[in-house]
Amino acid sequence: MTATATDLLIERFRNGERPALARLVSYVENQRPAGLRAMAELYRDTGGAYVVGITGPPGAGKSTLTNAVIREYRRRGKSVGVLAIDPSSSLTGGATLGDRIRMLENYDDDGVYIRSMATRGEMGGLSIAVGGVTHLLDAFGFDIIIVETVGVGQDEVDVAELADTTLLLQVPGLGDSIQTIKAGVLEIADILVVNKSDIKGAESVVRDLRNMLRLGDHGPWLPPIVRTVAVSGDNIAQLLDTIDKHRAYLESSGEGEARRERRARREVVRLAGSWLAGQLELALQDPSVAPMLAKLLRREINPFEVAEAIASRTSSRVQSRG
Repeated sequence: MTATATDLLIERFRNGERPALARLVSYVENQRPAGLRAMAELYRDTGGAYVVGITGPPGAGKSTLTNAVIREYRRRGKSVGVLAIDPSSSLTGGATLGDRIRMLENYDDDGVYIRSMATRGEMGGLSIAVGGVTHLLDAFGFDIIIVETVGVGQDEVDVAELADTTLLLQVPGLGDSIQTIKAGVLEIADILVVNKSDIKGAESVVRDLRNMLRLGDHGPWLPPIVRTVAVSGDNIAQLLDTIDKHRAYLESSGEGEARRERRARREVVRLAGSWLAGQLELALQDPSVAPMLAKLLRREINPFEVAEAIASRTSSRVQSRG
């Protein structure tokens, strides 16, 4: 059997060729058939990487901290893949590349791979493709995968469903520190990082975080608070040591396995939802639906009836294919 172009690309990927990785990342991000084929072939090679999520409000220094964390992991002999989630371009839907510009210092390091990806309008801050690209970086052999999110506020909790350890950054100088910390975001944090802790107000942020932690029910793992100065690298080694402690806790407690199961379930639900949404869009374009839509516009039927009918038709088609 003659090898296809996708077969050759996957072979180059398995041989450690960076251009092949970059090409497959693009295919997965754009949901191309070659990307789906690659995921089917390469998923069995995943499971070796540890995923660290970094989130927090705009201006918290996430990119600077990510740079510092990369440097420290490289000093410890770990290879690092980074997904920097940027706001979607209003023109192309692509990433704005801001994070990659800020991380140029790591581009000559063969042990580091950095890729910007767009949110593509996902309210949780992460596009569906991020999970697939994370799998690719894992299969490529990176020890650590960092997912740095946009930092859009309370809605940005999807990173916790993707990461093994989630860092939530806070900084002084954002006004009332309590008001900048939303409950939904605080609950996703495994480690709280007070960055720019060399400026005035850092102690107040630490105090407020401690008080808020006392009000919540965090189970056996109480998120520790680590003060950092990412620009100078202060306490970055301590931060990585804290990540290691959380990793050890996950494995010893069984919470790590539980998280992996929840992550797999959530990914399946999101992918299935995306596929079903596409099927419903196709069903709405069927000419036989036009009379029903006309009745809807005349207020003779309501949207719920149309939705139920379209869903029923789509379900029947899926079952007939099976």
